[in-house]
Amino acid sequence: MNFRGYALTIWETLDPLYYTFTRLTYLDKDKEEPCIFRVRLTRYKGRSLTLNDGTTITKNDVLVKIHLHNVRLLRTMANQNNDLYKARHLYRLVQKSLPNVAEYVQKHSDFGQIKGIIGITLLNKGCHRLGFETFSIKSKIYRLFKLSALYPIFLLSSSRSTQSLKIPDPTYLIMTREQLLERYQQ
Repeated sequence: MNFRGYALTIWETLDPLYYTFTRLTYLDKDKEEPCIFRVRLTRYKGRSLTLNDGTTITKNDVLVKIHLHNVRLLRTMANQNNDLYKARHLYRLVQKSLPNVAEYVQKHSDFGQIKGIIGITLLNKGCHRLGFETFSIKSKIYRLFKLSALYPIFLLSSSRSTQSLKIPDPTYLIMTREQLLERYQQ
């Protein structure tokens, strides 16, 4: 077993603990198709953001925070060395999983308060085609914190050597509730 294999095994062992402490919810418990997201409600704490449809996200607005189930994702791509294949695979998994997020939002008891969904990622190419808008993280401390948390995932997912990697800045991905339901409600 190589370093990545060991790292993934350790990560799989620790993931249930992470899941417990972050109050995440699985969206695919009773589904045939696995969902790549785990979610939870959050109150937005960043600067005010205005989306293309005029929706403004302000401090303390309720959003559904989406988390990629990274260890599951990395396991599905463990033997693949083509970064383009990985990007396309991730895009398809996200596209297939967003209807589960739409269903979660629609059925949530706080539906009327939820303004949209939010995620933080280093990989934002193609996200506009999925309906997301991107925003930079202005707080240097928070950006550094998120970068340090996402960097190991980035290293484990890349097939290139660490010397040739340019690490992108983490960004917010945001989609309004209306956009989510319009695109992905089944």
